[in-house]
Amino acid sequence: AQDIKTAEAPIKGKVKVNLAQHQFDALTSLVFNIGTDKFGGSTMLKLLNQGDYNGAADEFPKWNKVTVDGVKVPSAGLTKRRALERTLFLKGKYE
Repeated sequence: AQDIKTAEAPIKGKVKVNLAQHQFDALTSLVFNIGTDKFGGSTMLKLLNQGDYNGAADEFPKWNKVTVDGVKVPSAGLTKRRALERTLFLKGKYE
């Protein structure tokens, strides 16, 4: 529960536009995974605060990389997770 509160804090504090519950939930899932600092400086946050919800949603897939031997490579698991978060953000479809 404390981890979720930590993930929710930057959303509540830095997102300046209205969010539907499903959008807030999708962002919480992302921030829980990538960390609050990365979200705070992200293009996603900038687009969202400009009211560009679709542009912000298009940022989800970009957060699908892991570091292997010092190189960032796409992860199948993160690619799937980001797709689900994007769908949740755009359509309110919980899976």
